[in-house]
Amino acid sequence: MPYPATPWTHCKTALKPKLTAMPIIHILPHTEYCPAGAQVRAAAGTTICEALLENGIAIEHACDMSCACTTCHVIVREGLTSLNEAEETEEDLLDRAWGLEPNSRLSCQAIVSNKDLVVEIPKYSINHAKENH
Repeated sequence: MPYPATPWTHCKTALKPKLTAMPIIHILPHTEYCPAGAQVRAAAGTTICEALLENGIAIEHACDMSCACTTCHVIVREGLTSLNEAEETEEDLLDRAWGLEPNSRLSCQAIVSNKDLVVEIPKYSINHAKENH
């Protein structure tokens, strides 16, 4: 005796996942990391830092993305409100970041949603390990 028909048995598209466009992160030109600027796609739920690293943009992240430094500081020029809210630890760390602006975020803590972003990597960062302090 065959199994009874289920609601999706006759609908081949019911089991296919919906295709959603991945947002684009536009990175403004930076002399060291991406001189010509760049555009990368990032899945929602990915941090800006992860997206950049996965796409060959070697942004500094001295604390291995654990929210313990400011080396991955970025300035979000467009799309800031689409990101998750900054937590207190991130805000406290940002107070020490070089070139802090109201739309600054630690890229390791800024989670991409479904909106495109424009980010700028500041010219300098505070990385004592890299600077041999």
